[in-house]
Amino acid sequence: MEKTLNIGSIASSLFGLIAIAIGIINMFWGNDPFYGIFIFLLALVYFPPVAAFVERIVGRPIPLLAKVLLGAFILWTALGVGELFDKIELMLKNF
Repeated sequence: MEKTLNIGSIASSLFGLIAIAIGIINMFWGNDPFYGIFIFLLALVYFPPVAAFVERIVGRPIPLLAKVLLGAFILWTALGVGELFDKIELMLKNF
């Protein structure tokens, strides 16, 4: 079976990396490390191997709409409620 990369899997992986970075920032520079862990774990569904594993277990792929809504939730909570830019500023002060 030939493996090919497509634009969807690349975009999904890139967003997954961004969401993982958001999770790591919240784990170590936020006041709620469990929120960071939660975001980190949610971000894993954006990686094709994890999505394939979930599809094997559940029997159906993760719908695109679910990924889009989950991404909107991650960005909304990180930028609004999670004060991501303030945490990035704290992180940069530590270096």
